[in-house]
Amino acid sequence: AFALLNKFPYSSGHLLVAPCAHVGELAELGDKTALAVHRLGVAAIEALRTAYAPAGFNLGWNLGRVAGAGIVDHVHLHVVPRWAGDTSFMPVLADVKVLPEHLLATRDRLRTVWPT
Repeated sequence: AFALLNKFPYSSGHLLVAPCAHVGELAELGDKTALAVHRLGVAAIEALRTAYAPAGFNLGWNLGRVAGAGIVDHVHLHVVPRWAGDTSFMPVLADVKVLPEHLLATRDRLRTVWPT
């Protein structure tokens, strides 16, 4: 499995954890791969806790285009750090998300704390 920054994050630090194998359905993940995704998700949470100190997390799978899957044929787990009051009015008014940090800054920040 591997982790990458979400190109269109819901919040700063929003990561995706995906299997290396090209798998389009959650049920197609073998036990070994599912465990690798889970363990990398746990590592992502720890790195995000260290780098951002969020109040909580959302973890989830978007399966199928109507569910929001941007990459329909490659399942991936979203790891989204959350803070109290982090919902803004911008998505409601203009379908725009406001993030306090550029993706390259997020990458650099997480690189220093990611467990190896």
